[in-house]
Amino acid sequence: MQKRHTELAADLRISRVVTGLWQIADMERDGGAVDIDAAARSMQAYTDAGLTTFDMADHYGSSEEIAGHFAQNHIDRQDVQLLTKWVPKPGGSSRDTVREAVERALQRLQADQLQLLQYHAWNYADPSYLDDLSYLKELQDEGLISHLGLTNFDTAHLRVVLESGIDVVSNQVCFSLLDQRAAGAMLELCEERNVKLLAFGTLAGGFLSERWLNTSEPDQAALTTWSQMKYKRYIDEAGGWLRFQNLLGLLDTIAKEHEVSLANVASRFILEKNGVGAVIIGARLGQSEHIENNKQLLNFSLSAKAQSAIQDALGGLDAIHGDCGDEYRKPPFLTASGDLSHHIETLPPPYPTVSGSDGQTLALSGTIWEDLAGFSRAVRKGNTICVSGTTATHGDRVIGAGDPTAQAHFVIDKLEGALQSLGVTLESVVRTRIFIRNMEDWEAISKVHGQRFGHIQPANTLVRADLVGNEYLVEIEADAIDNTAPGIPQ
Repeated sequence: MQKRHTELAADLRISRVVTGLWQIADMERDGGAVDIDAAARSMQAYTDAGLTTFDMADHYGSSEEIAGHFAQNHIDRQDVQLLTKWVPKPGGSSRDTVREAVERALQRLQADQLQLLQYHAWNYADPSYLDDLSYLKELQDEGLISHLGLTNFDTAHLRVVLESGIDVVSNQVCFSLLDQRAAGAMLELCEERNVKLLAFGTLAGGFLSERWLNTSEPDQAALTTWSQMKYKRYIDEAGGWLRFQNLLGLLDTIAKEHEVSLANVASRFILEKNGVGAVIIGARLGQSEHIENNKQLLNFSLSAKAQSAIQDALGGLDAIHGDCGDEYRKPPFLTASGDLSHHIETLPPPYPTVSGSDGQTLALSGTIWEDLAGFSRAVRKGNTICVSGTTATHGDRVIGAGDPTAQAHFVIDKLEGALQSLGVTLESVVRTRIFIRNMEDWEAISKVHGQRFGHIQPANTLVRADLVGNEYLVEIEADAIDNTAPGIPQ
């Protein structure tokens, strides 16, 4: 018998197979309102099978209302774990807005405390996501939230959050045989900091199952769910239908050897990774449940031979580039629509801008130093943008104190936010200058610069300097040129 539960915290023990309720939104789009009582009653079969944990979100249709109705009317609330998410609109929220979001979730779930609230950020260049998390921490301290988690955070910004004084117990990310982005630095950081990964997409919207073995490649019209439309893009990115069929063939052979389903093999490979707390498998309550099949996930383990064969097969796929959550932040957008149109309308500029003298436009990040010393975070004149020396300051806080990696990432986020506010991106940067306090930090900081600028390769200078403020380990400035501005030769 395999381990059936994992502890996200001393007082939060969840099933290693979590039932995801994102398809409630699909069901409501397809057929209108869902019968909340009937859907709630159908959750009983999961808990009877030992699958006691459910994952939902504020935007998964009426999923929170269904789960709340179930916990209030059909079972002892202590016997289930209801995990939810808050995905705010980009641009930051007020303290009152954050409280309203939490109270709305509590009302829907008919609960006095949220067991786990997972937070999503759209744009790391906008530091207001740290304000949102700080407000959530206040509500946690107040007792409205038991534990905080993240969803779709990449490795760098999971580190930034952890180094900003926000304790999180989990990060929910896409992790499957097609998408191995979480298998490296992300898992290493999670193991180091005792953060559990909650893996979704392990079945790739149902593509990793017998249903699609030895079938012709479907055209777009044949994809009937948002999940299928989304994960077909992953198949294409991973090398196409033929290579996908080769993978399915291997999984089918292994499944027969273990006397389980192909889907079980696909999910079990992810579940056995150190640092993965649970896999999340979607369900259409009352329609497509697969309870017995999901139970089987907890009753076997893959042989060493099977794991090795699967790992070798993954080498025949093209790697999904980037880090966890990039599918929601940069091209190619691996979403159902291929862009963010069904998620958000636009990304507001991270910082306000004002008109300066002599035709200049100024971006202001609001730190005390800008007023004290009389400078702007960045200045644009014509097609030239100059970003001031920037430290890991946010409001009255230092982000990543003592951690040069976290500080460097946050500093470059601020640079990027200033550039976005003035109409360009990091790709427009032609020079960076890095000032470090401690020479022993040069490699860690240089690696961050390489991660963020390696595809751009601007001119660069790095020197040791006595920075103002003992808590600051790195300061960076940048110059950029907007080659898309009117009158610039292309």
